[in-house]
Amino acid sequence: MKILMVLSKSFINDPRVTREAKTLVEAGHQVTVIFWDRKNEYKSQDVFEGIKLVGIHNSLLMKLLPGDLFRNPVWWRKAYRKGLELYKNDFHFDAVHCHDLDTLQSGVWLKKKLGCKLVYDAHEIFGYMIKNNVPNFAVKYSFNMEKKLLEQIDHLITVNEPLENYFKKITNKPITIVMNCKELIIKEYQPPKNSIFTICYMGVLNKARMFPELVDIIGSMKGVKFVIAGKKENLYDEVKEICKKYDNVEFLGTILSGDVIKKTLESNAIICMFDPSMEIHKIGLPNKIFEAMTTGRPVIVTKNMYYSDEFVEKEKCGLSASYESKDIVNAIIKLRDNPKLCEELGKNGLTAAKKKYNWEKQEDKLLNVYEEMK
Repeated sequence: MKILMVLSKSFINDPRVTREAKTLVEAGHQVTVIFWDRKNEYKSQDVFEGIKLVGIHNSLLMKLLPGDLFRNPVWWRKAYRKGLELYKNDFHFDAVHCHDLDTLQSGVWLKKKLGCKLVYDAHEIFGYMIKNNVPNFAVKYSFNMEKKLLEQIDHLITVNEPLENYFKKITNKPITIVMNCKELIIKEYQPPKNSIFTICYMGVLNKARMFPELVDIIGSMKGVKFVIAGKKENLYDEVKEICKKYDNVEFLGTILSGDVIKKTLESNAIICMFDPSMEIHKIGLPNKIFEAMTTGRPVIVTKNMYYSDEFVEKEKCGLSASYESKDIVNAIIKLRDNPKLCEELGKNGLTAAKKKYNWEKQEDKLLNVYEEMK
């Protein structure tokens, strides 16, 4: 099949989209990705591992508009027109694969115009994701918009059971769960070789992930090293400056996505604290957990969340702590001072990754979606 993907951010920086596109290409499908190159960082057209990339840059109007709330409708129209242009220029795609709600309108327009199949890949519950950043009317509008647009899709892909349960309440379309699992990189447990107990975090640096507070918490501990990496956005500069206060904190800056697993494997444990007051966190499943599992490293997570109860505690692959400094320090000390426990939890995670939570298992489900639509 010929498949057009639509993505509202950089393709290279979204490991889920990259992984799905590569899987489809390796299975013999042709994939082109239209993506929103907001900062004009990439060529208008490029090819990455057999995937054709088509970047859409901000127009003058989009640059003048105050935020994505107003830019999105312009982006939808530009993505739709680019899709029509590709179709007319011999890429007669059989399906449009839309990643998240801020691309789905474009996909619906293309389906109505061309009669192609439409796949909606919901990485998040979009209304929950924007809840703390936009006015209430915009949140309400996004929920209503999604429900209406779902009537036009042929198949829905999402990331975990809570999201599947949510969508089952608002649509009768077929749903497939494709988790953000990682490729297996090691067959057997590899013990860390650090002289100092090393905790790592590679990801978004914002208040909802307990930054910069987490730097002060771990930076003040003895016998522990904290390694951090993140994109140049959100609290990046603030975290970078605070890291300079502590000799036991190493700030790597921005690293390549392909280096995240390598750095994780070099650590003793991973920390992944999400603000439990946010609705989106309660039902989410952070990529950090799969990164920890596939490297055989224990993970420290927030207590009483879906991912801590259903994954970390169920698979016995880490510890959960309340969202406060004292409990986090106690969890770190427990791992630091008990190497046998650290190894046992890491091995449990790796075993679970090999049996169930790996990309090889997930890609079969993705390919089945397209096989059934032929």
